[in-house]
Amino acid sequence: MKALILGAGYATRMYPLTKDRPKPLLPVAGKPMIEHITDKVEVLPEITHIYVVTNNKFYDHFRRWAEGYRCPKPITVLNDGTMDDATKLGAIGDIKYTIDTVKMDDDLLVVAGDNLFQHSVQDFVHFFTRKGIAVAVYDVGSKDLVRKYSEVRLDADHRIVDFIEKPEHPETTLAAICMYLFPREKLSLIHEYIAAGNNPDQPGRYIQWLHKRQPVFGFVFNEKWFDIGDLKQYEQANREYAGLMQGAGA
Repeated sequence: MKALILGAGYATRMYPLTKDRPKPLLPVAGKPMIEHITDKVEVLPEITHIYVVTNNKFYDHFRRWAEGYRCPKPITVLNDGTMDDATKLGAIGDIKYTIDTVKMDDDLLVVAGDNLFQHSVQDFVHFFTRKGIAVAVYDVGSKDLVRKYSEVRLDADHRIVDFIEKPEHPETTLAAICMYLFPREKLSLIHEYIAAGNNPDQPGRYIQWLHKRQPVFGFVFNEKWFDIGDLKQYEQANREYAGLMQGAGA
């Protein structure tokens, strides 16, 4: 199994902090955001390699970080060649770019570089092993909040029966987060999605398309999750995450 951390966005909503620095390298509770993610991923025995995909603007930032970061698993930083928000490949486009560039032939764990979470990724992997294509799902507790994300409806077997990106009238408070596990034999479906002219950016749109063609299952977790999309959310995550880390003895 390989891991891919998405870090090719330009985070314009967080200017000026991200004007000359990629969002995943901003500090949260005393260390770069991305290291909270790699801490969760690098301990998985199934993971043999971690990839970070970024853009040409921030490639050197991530390369220097990777060179100085001590990790038990090899890390490779990929440059998708884009320079600004107008030319970006989008999250789904960057997953395809990574699959093509490294000739991916393994199960693939995908995680957004700006999502911080407390749940065990090992539990997510075990769920994937039993079920198949898996999406991490979190109860945000508010239908107003779900409108910002992807509404998910599950059956008794946790199979996704409905998935709506940015729903106008949500009926549940379950939201998908950008954490996916795809089996190697299903990776080609991303090429099919892109070739059909579908939106290559918001990753939830791929799941919305995929679950109508393949069984996709939702792994529901209850531990704290932070989506760092703007300055206010970043400041809140910094405060709360520091408390969580202190409480956990980190």
